[in-house]
Amino acid sequence: MATTREAKRADLKRRLVDAAEAQILDRGLAGLKAREVTAQAGCALGALYTAFEDLDMLVLHVNARTLARLGAALHAACPKDGAPEDILQALAGAYVAFACANQRLWSALFEHRLPEGVEMPDWHRQDHAVLIAEIIAPLGRLRPDLEPDALRLRAQTTFAAVHGVVQLSLQGRFVGVPQARLAGEVAALVSAMTRGTHLAARD
Repeated sequence: MATTREAKRADLKRRLVDAAEAQILDRGLAGLKAREVTAQAGCALGALYTAFEDLDMLVLHVNARTLARLGAALHAACPKDGAPEDILQALAGAYVAFACANQRLWSALFEHRLPEGVEMPDWHRQDHAVLIAEIIAPLGRLRPDLEPDALRLRAQTTFAAVHGVVQLSLQGRFVGVPQARLAGEVAALVSAMTRGTHLAARD
């Protein structure tokens, strides 16, 4: 009996996440509505709150799926025996491609905010590790002088630099590069950063 209940609960959660993901794909995070999610999932409104604490927690599960897909795309893009510069270029290119192909789901990763005073669950913090996990090894080959904490921080900075260019472009900001030029400009940025990293390592 317990197994049956657990299976039904798991199925309900999957249907709700599927429905929320579909709505974000269709209308973006701002268009997500609890009643429409439950209607699409084929359950009552109250069922959402038995499966998840609230709509914010449902969004976290959608974002967890997106992060898993992004992590897989980044991992698959890494050359197996490439030079660190080539690996970083491949990662940046894969990040641009994923963001462009999944704009609304990708945007939801960074647009969603939990209510004030609510901490992000540890499991979802860990999901975000995919954003820098593949950067650390090639960056470490370029900067073997960095201690682990400093290397991780530099990987976060490297990600933030690329992400900022992508975000401004896809948001259509005045200072953002045209989307048609985005991949090339990100590649140029990564080239500049790796050249600078080489110089810093010699100092």
